Amino acid sequence: MPLPSRRMYHSDVDATTDQPALPGVDRPHAVSVVVPVYRGEHTIGALVAELHELTVPGTTPNGVPFVVDEIILVHDHGPDRSDVAIKELLQHHAEVRAVWLSRNFGQDAATIAGMSTARGDWIVTMDEDGQHDPAAIGAFLDAALEQRADLIYSKPSNTRPHGFLRNLTSRGAKLVLATVFAFPDSTRFESYRLIRGDIGRQLAEVASNGVYLDVALTWVVDTVAQVPVALRAEGREESGYNYRRLFSLFWKMVLCSGTRGLRLVSLLGMTLALAGAVMTLVIVFESLTRDDWAPEGWTSMIVVLLFCCGAILFSLGLIAEYLGVALHILVGKPLYLTVDSPTPRPERAREAAEREIERVGS
Repeated sequence: MPLPSRRMYHSDVDATTDQPALPGVDRPHAVSVVVPVYRGEHTIGALVAELHELTVPGTTPNGVPFVVDEIILVHDHGPDRSDVAIKELLQHHAEVRAVWLSRNFGQDAATIAGMSTARGDWIVTMDEDGQHDPAAIGAFLDAALEQRADLIYSKPSNTRPHGFLRNLTSRGAKLVLATVFAFPDSTRFESYRLIRGDIGRQLAEVASNGVYLDVALTWVVDTVAQVPVALRAEGREESGYNYRRLFSLFWKMVLCSGTRGLRLVSLLGMTLALAGAVMTLVIVFESLTRDDWAPEGWTSMIVVLLFCCGAILFSLGLIAEYLGVALHILVGKPLYLTVDSPTPRPERAREAAEREIERVGS
């Protein structure tokens, strides 16, 4: 059965002036919600149901009219049957749109792919697992309008629903990036955010391979604000991120944050050279003033050599990582690639999936 047509607020035109209607004046602010879906088979339906309640025009806590005009689900080729769940939602919700990636590109690339197709005045990005409460969207919009901010981040008001070790490593990684790599903005990075629509779309058009979305936003956004949000428990037992993937994200953030890493390599080289000069002076002085003095055995020398060689190899590795990012851009490696539909499933698997959906629905 065809879905009923919906009024698209982002394309409204004032009939009296033949000019685009002003959001918040002639029509509600249109919000596009982008959700990258990796392992959302059992969680994305509940999230869409919550967002569906906001597709009816309403007001923010401060009385600003807004509406969730579209929900963009980006299929990022997860290991489960998220594609089946997305197809089911497309059949039942007119506001749902799907973006099918050709393979797994990661959360950042999937989010940017969704942003490139968003049509709203504002773009909200959120996770698939249900820990982000859609009710906070109105507060985000209020903060953006009050503070004239083009980017709003959620600010968790409670302990994240993860293990102690993961929370500790996450905070530590942001602290290292803020201090060692002189990137203080990293302390407020969150995947639940509100972005001005035209900025998000243009950024998605120019984003290249290897980009970290939050770092890229700092290049183009002036005023950034935060809104306290209580995180909910995830709707699945296991997180989609293991420590290897989390470290990969941290390293990607380091490489995108600028040339601070290369400057640290230079600083390390100068420090080691200075330490070597000081050690040389100490040895020369001791040998000239003491007849029975001689340096300690080879153990201390080996320790120094290992330390210096390790520092050199680490520096070369860091430089190679920067060159790798530049090479990917140079050869044209895409950030993401979309297809018209997901990879077809075997007929028997599709029928079994439909029966499972019917069983759950009943």
